[in-house]
Amino acid sequence: MYTKFDLTGKVAVVVGGHGGIGKAIALGLADAGADVVVASRSLEPNLAVAKEIKAKGKQSLGLSVNITDAKSVADMVTAIQKTFPKIDILVNAAGLAIRKPAETFPINEFNQVMEINVTGTFTVCQAIGNVMIKQKSGSILNLSSVRGDHGLRANYAAYCASKGAVNGLTKTLACEYAKHNIRVNAIAPTIVETDLTKDALADPTFAKNMMASIPMGRWAMPDDMVGASIFFAADASSFITGQILYIDGGVDAD
Repeated sequence: MYTKFDLTGKVAVVVGGHGGIGKAIALGLADAGADVVVASRSLEPNLAVAKEIKAKGKQSLGLSVNITDAKSVADMVTAIQKTFPKIDILVNAAGLAIRKPAETFPINEFNQVMEINVTGTFTVCQAIGNVMIKQKSGSILNLSSVRGDHGLRANYAAYCASKGAVNGLTKTLACEYAKHNIRVNAIAPTIVETDLTKDALADPTFAKNMMASIPMGRWAMPDDMVGASIFFAADASSFITGQILYIDGGVDAD
């Protein structure tokens, strides 16, 4: 049964792969046997993660990509295909959160969050999805949030809206791509302690309220995302698609 979780011989692309969650997933997929491409806007951190993956004995590339630019995404795919003959796994872990009151939220900043979290996710899904369509196989994992389904009294109008859109996109792509033997799922954590959330968690009131809202009594850490990511990438989930898995310490159940 354990072979169902073995990713040996598979090639994974982790977009947002040097961030807290993305890096944990990238390293976790390598530990499970995959070769891993690490991509995001900043090249140097990606190269550093790729070096860690190579130290594990797996192949890796660090690439720069602007996920809101279709040409940049296409160039990333071309670069990957120069080294790897296939792409088995895509993880969309890039994201942006801007925290401001809804009544004064600047529209340009709202649009920026939507462009990165929604349009960027779709642009990468489309480009790598087309590769997977040709090879008639693949697994796509999007990073959503429990806040895609649950509101939050903490000035996250843009973020919550964007993750709701990611949920809808995930389910729709799962339906459309199923005929090509491509699975599309998402993980939806509660707040995860990363550089993206450190400013919010430094607010004592926010941190106290957030902790109180999580039945397990703590927020998530990046490593909490790894097991589910391996599951969705592996043959263990070969008949699972269109699912949003909450990794939230019980928030959705409360």
